[in-house]
This record gives sequence, C-alpha cells and structure tokens, in this order.
Amino acid sequence: MKEEIRLRPGSADDFPAICDLLGTVFHEDYSGELKEWEAGIFEADRSLVAEDAGQVVGHTVAFTRDLTVPGAVVPTAHVSGVGVLPTHRRRGLLTRMMHRQLREIADAGREPIAALWATETSIYPRFGYGPAASRLFLDIMNREVRLPAPPAEPSGRLRLIDPVAELAELSKIHEQLRPERIGWSNRDERWWNYHLADLSSLRDGATKQSAVLYEGPDGATGYALWRVKGGWTNHGPNGEVVVREVVAADPETYLALWRFLLGIDLARRVSARLSALDEPLLYLVDEPRRLGPTLVDSLFVRLVDVPKALSARRYATAVDVVIEVTDPILTENNGRWRLTGGPDGAVCARTEDSADLVCSVTELGAAYLGATSIAGLAAAGRVRQLTGNDPTIAFSWHRKPSPTEVF
Repeated sequence: MKEEIRLRPGSADDFPAICDLLGTVFHEDYSGELKEWEAGIFEADRSLVAEDAGQVVGHTVAFTRDLTVPGAVVPTAHVSGVGVLPTHRRRGLLTRMMHRQLREIADAGREPIAALWATETSIYPRFGYGPAASRLFLDIMNREVRLPAPPAEPSGRLRLIDPVAELAELSKIHEQLRPERIGWSNRDERWWNYHLADLSSLRDGATKQSAVLYEGPDGATGYALWRVKGGWTNHGPNGEVVVREVVAADPETYLALWRFLLGIDLARRVSARLSALDEPLLYLVDEPRRLGPTLVDSLFVRLVDVPKALSARRYATAVDVVIEVTDPILTENNGRWRLTGGPDGAVCARTEDSADLVCSVTELGAAYLGATSIAGLAAAGRVRQLTGNDPTIAFSWHRKPSPTEVF
C-alpha cells in the first residue's frame, strides 16, 4: 500500500528544497542572490511542508507581522510561499495544507486574521479568504499630464539618497504614517532589508533602485522609490520610470514627489503597480485618462477568530447588528454574533438573537478592510440581508486600503 503524503512542520534544513519547489511552481530561478534574499525573512517555525518519500512536494508559510485595518493595527498571519509541485496536483494537498495552517493560526490565538496575495484568485475563497482590497495599475503618459503649479515658496526640498544608507529615515517616516494607512504591514529590520534589496535578477532590465526624500523644516515628510527602464525609438528617448513606492505625510510632499517622478528626463512612461483606488494623483492631474488606470485585486483577508477580529477594528458610524456566520473550516466561528460599536471601539459576542444578515466567513473577510461593500455583496447574492439593519456604511472607511508591498 502506498504511503500517504504527510504534512509536517518545516525546518531550516528544508529551505533549499522549498526554494526549488517555489522556483518550479512560480517559474523563477530561486538560486544565488534570490535564495539569500528569501532566506532573510524565512520563518522555519511557521513553515509547513508536504513530504512524499523524502521529497518536499508542497509548502506554505505564515509570516509574523501586523496589518493596519480601519482604526487599528492588528496582528496578522501573512500567508505566502504557497505551492504544490505539478506532479502532485489534484490530490488534495493544497486543501490539507491550508486547513492545517488555519487551524494552527487559530489555536495559537495570536492573530485574529490572516492575509495573502493570490496568484490565482479563484483558489483562496475556498478557504475563507475574501478579496478585501483592490489596487490601480497606473500606466502614465507622463508628457501628457500636468500637475498644479508648485507653491511659490515651498516649505521643503527634494534630496536624492541611497535608500539602504538612509534606511533609518525611511523607516521613521513609514512607521509614523503606518497606523493610519489601511493595508500597510509593519517592517522590522529583516523586512526592510528584504524590501530594499536591489537584486539584479529582479530588475527586468531596469536600473538599480533609486530614492528621493522630501525634507521640510521639521524633518523628512516623505520619500519615493523607483527604477528606470531605458529605451529609444526612431523618435528619441522612450524610457519608463517604474515607481515602487510613494510615501507622503501631507499634500505638499505628495505633490512634490510625483512632480519629480513625472519629470525624470528621457522617460515617456511612468508605471505604478500599487496605487490605491482613491490615489490622490487621480485628482491632481489635468487629464486623468492619461494615467491609464487598470483595476487589479490586491489583499485577500481571512477572519480566523470572528469575534476577536470584528472587535479589533473600528467602524465609521455606530453599529449594532447580528451577523450569522458560516465557516466550514474553523467551525467555532459558526453561529450568530452581535457586533456593537463605532469609531471609538467595538465588541462582538455570541448571541441567540435573530440575525440581521447571513454570510460566510469569506464575505466578512472581503468587507473587513472597509473597501468591499456589504450592500454590494448582498446585491450579488453573497450576503442575505434579513432586516433593514444594514451595516454597510459602518464597515466602510474614509480612505481606501493602499497595500504597498507584495509578500
């Protein structure tokens, strides 16, 4: 009788085999500097592998980080590195790994939610992950748009920097703004090193990563990270500025950074893959169509502990609603929950009262960051509203999520 493929905790010794697996699954060469880069964030004690006759044939990991949600910062399992070798697909391995991972996260009790970026968006709702945020991919014709004129006497100045040498300054700005930016994750030293690593294999023909800092009278208030892909046509220079991240504390800083990025010499395009749905640039340029916005999904969120997760975030308006939840994986989430609260805090507890709405844990995950409308989910038949007590506005937030990194 053939031995069943077993799941077991990963270890540091498994890392080379995990890299080989992920390289096969994601069609990347996980060797050399890329392997060293990934090793810097690998959490062996939160890694799970599927093993067949001594071979690692499946893997997933949960990184230990925090995520900013409406009105709060919440410990969140950042799920990544999910894959099964093509020789072992259609055998239930992914389901077994995802179920076990969720059970381990729930039993540990530290993280009421989990989050991930989905390479295949049809997969993860099966495990309770809802599409909680979207992003805009901007493909900007930078010579075709105009920004408002700069202040006659700007309060700050731009300074080109080495991002690695100025890591402390970048980290300080990011940390100051992070508690208010929905979808941002914390970055300790390991994650900053990972974020700023300038791997030649990942440049796709572009220059090394560059950075610019905006400094006001009281210190730095923003920065931008970017690369340039050079190019020429019969008409002359045709380069592309590839924007990685724009972080700004105020409108003046934001405008100055984007004016700089749109004005880089020898470039005719500027691309930004991680822009928010309410990105201020949409409201600053004179010709928004030339920004070429394309809607793309971003973070998927899974409520691991429903009452703890719903109590952790804040709500735009007062809310008092009974939600009946179904969760086929973490069955302790099943049942009716009364959520009461508002902008200053919330409490969620089990109740026997009649439900105002019925949904699965997937829909709660989709609505959790305030971007996906509960009323919209109801119109799609994904949520059943049983009374007129509609929490759509309470679950919304004044700014859209703006995830700044793929993990």
